[in-house]
Amino acid sequence: MQNAHLSALEAKHASLDQKISAESRRPRPDQMIIADLKRRKLKVKEEIALS
Repeated sequence: MQNAHLSALEAKHASLDQKISAESRRPRPDQMIIADLKRRKLKVKEEIALS
C-alpha cells in the first residue's frame, strides 16, 4: 500500500513539473500560475520525503 501511495505522489510531482515546463514555454507565461504550480510541487516533494 505504501508503494502505491509513493508512486502516486511521484506521478503527481512529474505531472506538476510538466505543467510548469509547458507554462514556461508559452509566449507570455503567467508567473502566478507558475508560482502556484511550484508551490504545489514543493508540497508533494515534502510529502514524498516524509514517506
